[in-house]
Amino acid sequence: MFASLISDVLDIDYLIHNPWWLVAFVFQLWMFIDAVRRSEWFWAVFIFIGFGVSAILYFFLVYREAAAASGSTGFELPGAQSRERIKQLQSKIHHLDNAYHHFQLGDVYFQRGKFTEAEKCYRAALAREPGDIDTRAHLGQCLLRLKRPAEAKPLLEAVCRENSKHDFGYSLMAYAETLTALNETDAAFGIWQHVVESHSYARAKVQFAELCIARQQTDLARVQLNDVVKDDVHAPNFQRKQDRVWVRRAKSLLRQN
Repeated sequence: MFASLISDVLDIDYLIHNPWWLVAFVFQLWMFIDAVRRSEWFWAVFIFIGFGVSAILYFFLVYREAAAASGSTGFELPGAQSRERIKQLQSKIHHLDNAYHHFQLGDVYFQRGKFTEAEKCYRAALAREPGDIDTRAHLGQCLLRLKRPAEAKPLLEAVCRENSKHDFGYSLMAYAETLTALNETDAAFGIWQHVVESHSYARAKVQFAELCIARQQTDLARVQLNDVVKDDVHAPNFQRKQDRVWVRRAKSLLRQN
C-alpha cells in the first residue's frame, strides 16, 4: 500500500484528479517516520506494507498517547495512566476524600500531560495535608510545565532546602529548570552543576551544557554533551527511548560547538 501510494504521488496527472491521495501519503509517511524514530518496528512494518488504517490506528494508539505525555518526559512520577485507574481514584476520593488519593490522581494526570487537572488535584491534596513534601514538589513541577515558573519557584526551593535528593534528584532538576526559565542564570548554574555531579540524567546534562554555552564555557559544555552520547550507547532500551530527545539535542549541540 505504501509503495503504491508513492507511485501515485509521483504521477502528477493522477494527483490533479485525486488530490486526497497526497494527503493520505503525507499522513502515512508522517506516521511511518514517527514509528521509526520511536523504534516501534512492529508498527513501522505494518504502516509501510499495510493500508491507511494502520497509520490511523498508530496515530490513536501510539502517537497521540505519546504526544499527550511529552510534557512530562524525564519526570517519573508514580501513578497509572489508564482510565480505569482514574475512575478508581475518583471513587476513593468520593468515599474517603483524603490527601493521598488526590495526590495520586494528580500524578496520573501529570503523566498524561493534563497539567491543569493535575494542579487541581495537588492543591486539593495540600488543602487536606499542607506540609506534604511530595505534593509540594509535584505541584511545583506541574506549575513549571504550565509555564508559571514564578509560582513554582518557592515550592521547589523549599522542597530542595528540606531534601536536596528528593525524588532521586528530579525535584532539584525541576528547581534548576525553574531558575533557568526565570533567567536567574547564576543561581541556575550552581544548581545544575550540583545535579550533574550527583546524577547522570541526560536531561540535566544537556540543559547544563546549554547554559554553559550561553556563558561561553564551551569546553565544559562539550564534556557534558559527550557524556550523554557515550552513556546512550550502553543504556538499556527503555532508557534510550526515554532520553532520545536529549541525545539528539546533545549531538546537535556538539555539531554546532
